[in-house]
Amino acid sequence: QVRLVESGGGLVQTGGSLRLSCTASGRLYNTNAFGWFRQAPGKEREFVVAVNGPGTPTYGNSVKGRFTVSRDNAKNTLYLQMNSLKPADTGVYYCAASTVFSTISKNYEYWGQGTQVTVSS
Repeated sequence: QVRLVESGGGLVQTGGSLRLSCTASGRLYNTNAFGWFRQAPGKEREFVVAVNGPGTPTYGNSVKGRFTVSRDNAKNTLYLQMNSLKPADTGVYYCAASTVFSTISKNYEYWGQGTQVTVSS
């Protein structure tokens, strides 16, 4: 079993920045990919970014150039630096882990509880 705990969400004005963290624990040896997804009220879960080991991350089109993912392997922590935030970025952000690399949420076996990000106009 893999446990994921997100933190770092909050309220920020348009143009501001936030950094989300996702700390993983448990049986990580079988986990090859991590991703961030987000879900706004009344909308489907949306892909944000996925990273597979040392490979180049894949970003969703709506966040390219503004969001950056990084990881600290010693701390088993994944970060999402979000800059130039817009009201459209508002939602619950989820960290997810999978045995295979994917940009599709249904392919991820493990999920955190989510952290709320609200961008005011």
